[in-house]
Amino acid sequence: MSDGILRLQHVEVRTPDLELCAAYYTEVLGLIETAREAERIFLKCWDEQEHHSVVLRQAPSYGLDHMSFKVAEAGDLDFYAGRLESAGTPVKRYAARELGPGWGEAIRFEAPSGHLVELVHGMQKVGNMLPLTNPPPRPQNLVGIAPPRLDHIFITAEDVGETTRFFREVLGFRLTEQIVANDGHQLATWLERSHSPHDIAMVTGPNRGLHHFAFWLDDWNAVREAADTLAYYGVDIDVAPTRHGVTRGYTTYFFDPVGNRNELFTGGYWVDPDFEPVTWTEEEMGRAMFYYSREVNERFFTVHS
Repeated sequence: MSDGILRLQHVEVRTPDLELCAAYYTEVLGLIETAREAERIFLKCWDEQEHHSVVLRQAPSYGLDHMSFKVAEAGDLDFYAGRLESAGTPVKRYAARELGPGWGEAIRFEAPSGHLVELVHGMQKVGNMLPLTNPPPRPQNLVGIAPPRLDHIFITAEDVGETTRFFREVLGFRLTEQIVANDGHQLATWLERSHSPHDIAMVTGPNRGLHHFAFWLDDWNAVREAADTLAYYGVDIDVAPTRHGVTRGYTTYFFDPVGNRNELFTGGYWVDPDFEPVTWTEEEMGRAMFYYSREVNERFFTVHS
């Protein structure tokens, strides 16, 4: 039996200044450019095998175009297309390379929150910059922060409960943590497919909103050192290095040059399929988000749809 959806594959984000963002993502964050079109640039992290995990698209505003999740087998696309259509969600199908260089065969559909979601199989393999025989732990010519991989995405939705239900019941995501309001509705949820604390999370806010997308770092020291690099380059830091209550992860938040929020994340825990979700109450939302300060800054809920 297939594992179905495996993890977050890539995000495509808009930028009013394509070249400025390309310089930031390659020289400060240290991603690697793999392809370029007139209005799009394709990037990957050094330890990712596939063609791209971040796509930048020239557009008048910043924000999220779509999120993509990797499936294990080609037949999974048919399986999920059937489930989506049975649930009344229209599906569009795309052949390999139809959507751009390196792309696999894909299906696309709209979540209840209005976000465009993609499932993809067969992305082009370009390697992780290391040999397959006797490799060193990491390449010697990395630039900037150089996170090894994309980790998760955090979106906003007017109805977190309905969007969470869709991801759980139709797409098979597992709920790991939630913040529940005093009246019982979900204020925020964290869901996974990769046995990590989250591959996607959502918080109450405007439909189609992007809160942030996050890159993985290996440990807490790497997060602190990355913040030093961000400060050196004058990057707008939203939240200095700290710890989450939810996920138990270590984090720092910052903005790319046009306003898309990024995160560097590490830590967390392993999630088995029978994991019991953790609930945080409305009064403890600040501690859930930022365990040490126990509060959320006003700008933290600024998003763009």
